Amino acid sequence: MADDQDQGSVERQGAGDSGNGDAVDAKPDRSSFASLLSVKKKSGSRKSTKTTHDGGPTYVYSMNFEKVGKCIIINNKNFDPSTSMSVRDGTDRDAEALFKCFRNLGFDVVVYNDCSCAKMKELLKNASEEDHRNSACFACILLSHGEEELIYGTDGMIAIKELTSYFRGDRCKTLLEKPKLFFIQACRGTELDDGIQADSGPISDTDATPQYKVPVEADFLFAYSTVPGYYSWRNPRNGSWFVQALCSTLNEHGRSLDILQILTRVNYRVARYCESQSNDARFHAKKQIPCVVSMLTKTLIFSK
Repeated sequence: MADDQDQGSVERQGAGDSGNGDAVDAKPDRSSFASLLSVKKKSGSRKSTKTTHDGGPTYVYSMNFEKVGKCIIINNKNFDPSTSMSVRDGTDRDAEALFKCFRNLGFDVVVYNDCSCAKMKELLKNASEEDHRNSACFACILLSHGEEELIYGTDGMIAIKELTSYFRGDRCKTLLEKPKLFFIQACRGTELDDGIQADSGPISDTDATPQYKVPVEADFLFAYSTVPGYYSWRNPRNGSWFVQALCSTLNEHGRSLDILQILTRVNYRVARYCESQSNDARFHAKKQIPCVVSMLTKTLIFSK
């Protein structure tokens, strides 16, 4: 089948998880679900607000730090046979593109390949315990198979919440009121989208303002490759639709648009220009729309 390069990022290819076909990051059969781990709520820490010269609050995250921040990429390609999960061909293309993209934005990027559930927990727990006082933000990218609210390690599933909760405001004080960004390329179910035809402030701030509490879940952003319940598509030769569109958009607008504008453009690219091609009618001509969940409290721009 001839390649058909669409605007911005992704080539439409054939079927399945081999050759050039588009594949999904989940089990074909979801007959059982793993239970999610609950996380107890704790009270937030107190900190004074940062204000403008006229006394009003600022609505842009400060990038005036020594470092942009750390970016962890967990790239899971191969899985234990006991999981029944297929090899995620094409994920190395995603990891390579992400490494270059986030490094160009100024992040200190580290890639970890084929991590077990315990290893993922260890990596993120250790990262949350590092001193981020000289960093503007933190980013983590998870590339793996998944189900709704769950992500696969090489040896099984773990709740995404369990991994991200290490960075809550009451657990990672040096990232308090700083953006914590999580980009997740994984399936969130087994539904298929047929589509429909269209007609055509720094920690040490001591401003003399009243103290206040910050929600422990504030300043997170989750960018999922797909909406809850649906498959997420990946091309074994060219990488996943979402990640390739994300990198393309960040490379073009990463220092000029805020992160929500960027992710809206990623949504547009994936929705408009990506469509599966498969010899299996069940998986042919399917669509995908990424999903952004934002608890950011300010505008985030990776300006120099």
